[in-house]
Amino acid sequence: MQLTQRAQSIVEQYLQPGQQVVDATAGNGHDSCFLARQVGARGRVFVFDIQQQALDSTASRLRDQGQAAQVTLVYRGHEHLLDEIPATDHGHIQAVMFNLGYLPHGDKTRTTTSATTLPALAQARAMLAPGGIITVLAYRGHPGGQEEAQDVERQLQRLAGEGLQLSVIPSPGPVLFVLAPERYD
Repeated sequence: MQLTQRAQSIVEQYLQPGQQVVDATAGNGHDSCFLARQVGARGRVFVFDIQQQALDSTASRLRDQGQAAQVTLVYRGHEHLLDEIPATDHGHIQAVMFNLGYLPHGDKTRTTTSATTLPALAQARAMLAPGGIITVLAYRGHPGGQEEAQDVERQLQRLAGEGLQLSVIPSPGPVLFVLAPERYD
């Protein structure tokens, strides 16, 4: 099973219709559509990206699958989670998914960096509902990717505790970090 599918399989265990969730890096919309399916029409999905191409691709995919109504697309970096998600939802976000690296089939020089990812992780943790989950799929093959993955692991170790445990699921390419109420191998 690919780590993208593994992340979705793990997150799925924590989701029910009507919940609020975040796709912190829209990419091509695969996680956005997955999250929208899981929370249903009564739920809310907040989707962030700094590239209009990513948001356009995600919007198209959501429309094609009939899931656009419950999704809010945000043309800002994930380091603005607290600013863009209504305060009434803080503490009620059930899941936050990150895919770090660059936009597949996009500009490979535009990548996520520790400078924005680390504050985003802290903000995601602050908004998480009791029993919620954060997943981070970190691609390490681009310049700066290995360092970002190491920084993410250190940040998630700091954010663990208070009912959340960190699991690290390696592969030859990307690594999947899961911050959840239970450990995963």
